[in-house]
Amino acid sequence: MGVAIGSILKRKTIPLESLRGKILAVDANNLLYQFLALVRTPKGIPLRDKRGNVTSHLVGLMFRSSHLMNDYGIPLAFVFDGRPPPSKEAEIQKRRKIREKAYEEYEKAVSTGDYQKAFSKAVMTARLSKNLVNDAKRLLSLLGIPYIQAQSEAEAQAAYMARVGHVWACNSRDYDSILFGAPRLVRYVTISGKEFLPAKDVSRPLIPELITLSEVLSQLHVTQEQLIDIAILIGTDFNRGVRGIGPKRGLDLITRYKSIENLPEEIKVKVSVNYENVRKIYLNPPITHEYNIEYSGLQESALYDFLCNERNFSKQSVDTVVGRMKRFYSSLTQSDLAKWVGT
Repeated sequence: MGVAIGSILKRKTIPLESLRGKILAVDANNLLYQFLALVRTPKGIPLRDKRGNVTSHLVGLMFRSSHLMNDYGIPLAFVFDGRPPPSKEAEIQKRRKIREKAYEEYEKAVSTGDYQKAFSKAVMTARLSKNLVNDAKRLLSLLGIPYIQAQSEAEAQAAYMARVGHVWACNSRDYDSILFGAPRLVRYVTISGKEFLPAKDVSRPLIPELITLSEVLSQLHVTQEQLIDIAILIGTDFNRGVRGIGPKRGLDLITRYKSIENLPEEIKVKVSVNYENVRKIYLNPPITHEYNIEYSGLQESALYDFLCNERNFSKQSVDTVVGRMKRFYSSLTQSDLAKWVGT
């Protein structure tokens, strides 16, 4: 779920076209959860092949990626989560309970014929299993799109890749990559420009947002370490926040007292006992230096075999994606990646 620090972060809306030629490190798990949640039947049932394998995430992944790359010229590299830090276990258990409760409410809504409510609850039950992740990696390989397996948090790996100039920005809906030191975060890189909210049965507009770390720190008059302390006070995936402290109060406290250590004792005593460990997670996370962001080319025959024969996709839908990827690859030159990186 990430840290709820967005309300104090300076951002600017940008046209999708402005990202042309800028390679993005995509938080793969974050994106796949979105597809699993929203690519469903009107009753909230995920798409499946004839063997019962879920395919919602593959539908979203192949259509959106090929569209962004071919029609908008936005090169992508996907980063997958590795083993979570032990301190994330409480958050993982919390999410599991939310899914279990949502599933109970989903079944009740279906039994009463309330399919609008059923859909709104179903989107909260998405679970990204190892098999689903492996299918996504296989699809990316067949499309020739690079992916990186992070040692731990994908956003930490993506932030490192952005810091060293191998990608232009991180792409995620969460804000954690900024806390991991990413110089740029791009949110809402979407084709439709809108997002359906099942609980309200309405859509809201989505416009790409750019958050630049240097501008955030300058605007807030804080350091990277102090921004992390603010996040710790609010609560992160690795610690519970202090009750009653939101982004604005957290900013005020750290601006006044400079660090968690200097907070008044009546506040400091409420801060998670593992706050120093959480700092280390953000400032010195495990990352891998062994990765490749080169495009390997389309494996057309194997792609048809996987999607049509194994996962029961229609040939017409795969034809669309193959056509896009062929046009994308035909437009590339040997120097394209060199131009993209650091643009």
